[in-house]
Amino acid sequence: MILIIDDDIAVRTALSLLLKKEGFDVITAATPTEALDILRQQDISLALLDMNFSNNTSGEDGLKMLEIIKTKHPSVSVILITGWATIDLAVKGMKMGASDFIHKPWQNAHLLQSVKTILNLAAQPSKMESAHRNSLVRSRGALDKQYDFSYIIGQDVAFLQILETIGRVAQTDASVLIMGESGTGKELIAEAIHQNSLRSKKPFVKVNLGGVSTSLFESEMFGHIRGAFTDAKFDRMGRFEMAHKGTIFLDEIGDLDLSSQVKLLRVLQDRTYEVLGSSRTKTVDTRFICATNRLLEEMVSENTFREDLLYRINLITIRLPALRERPNDIPLLVNHFLKNLSEIYNRPLSISAEAMQWIKALPLPGNIRQLKNLVERTVLVSPHDNLQLIDFQLQYTPSVKNASSLPEVGTMTLEEMEITMIKRALDFHKGKITRVAKSLGLTRSALYRRLEKFEIPYHEDE
Repeated sequence: MILIIDDDIAVRTALSLLLKKEGFDVITAATPTEALDILRQQDISLALLDMNFSNNTSGEDGLKMLEIIKTKHPSVSVILITGWATIDLAVKGMKMGASDFIHKPWQNAHLLQSVKTILNLAAQPSKMESAHRNSLVRSRGALDKQYDFSYIIGQDVAFLQILETIGRVAQTDASVLIMGESGTGKELIAEAIHQNSLRSKKPFVKVNLGGVSTSLFESEMFGHIRGAFTDAKFDRMGRFEMAHKGTIFLDEIGDLDLSSQVKLLRVLQDRTYEVLGSSRTKTVDTRFICATNRLLEEMVSENTFREDLLYRINLITIRLPALRERPNDIPLLVNHFLKNLSEIYNRPLSISAEAMQWIKALPLPGNIRQLKNLVERTVLVSPHDNLQLIDFQLQYTPSVKNASSLPEVGTMTLEEMEITMIKRALDFHKGKITRVAKSLGLTRSALYRRLEKFEIPYHEDE
């Protein structure tokens, strides 16, 4: 049942009629006191809560009521709804546990979409519950029977939990934020969410925001009409219009400048926009999926990313693990790439056990993308169909000068890094001490001292 809490009878009536028409059971309350009585007596799933009562436009009444609901009735989801409260209050409400924030006058379609999404999410097993059920995580085969994950490779337990989460979330319209290092497969996860959603037959539109300049943002996203600016010789359809009724994937959202963030926020809040050069407002019905390899919470604290935008895009947050965190999936990925390349080049490709073990030990800061490139380069250059260790070593060039290829701060000590580099150099140069020392920028005697200090086995092979 849905509870509407608002002191305006016109608002209560309008919302009741709208929700009842969609088949929801609805009950209303004109005051917080009346609402608390109903919450004690009725089984309420969702509350639509006005933030202002008794001619008070500060929003504090609504925040106090929200705090009581989340304390005494934590299972009740809350949507804040008002025509007066500021964005800061909206963000404060989201931090206190509100699921969404809608402005008056609302758009019926947007409000209904929010209500349905939140109720659908509430019906799913909670994240906390699933986090404590590692032993109950379904197998990859069981997941594949229910969802379409045909292009996603992986059987790691933590990764299977992520697949189960996106399978459940896909069937709602919840906005999703996918976070992870470059090359971890964020776009594939976004496509999987769309493919398993009710919008799967509609467009899936991808936008790399890192490649959209500030001056072109409105034209690219909203479209323009002929004559809107000097070079606008034809009408152009924007990405939001392309994604109408479907899903829009906003990749690299952390690269969006502040002025463009404001424009995007309006679309997320009101589901409306104007085509550049036109004064006519258009409505968009699309599901938002965003992705970034940046730490948005840190960007918020540095005032380079809007906090209100962050709360709009992360109703559900999915953090993808780096490939080094699921090393047992590396052989699956390598064999998958080799199978595809075998079909492309009509070669019976395979890999030696020694080469596979070596690849599993690589740091691979570029994750799946780097692994795929390594396999493809090796296949193209090697004359062998059964790829050996030397074939991969010749194509792998660690870029130690590139800071992005270094491990994250705190994950490895300087001593551990030194040991790792010495071992990799020994493997690469086949134990030839002179070459190993030269590649590491050491004298032979300095290298010998480190080999003894770290008890690294070696053979005198010149």
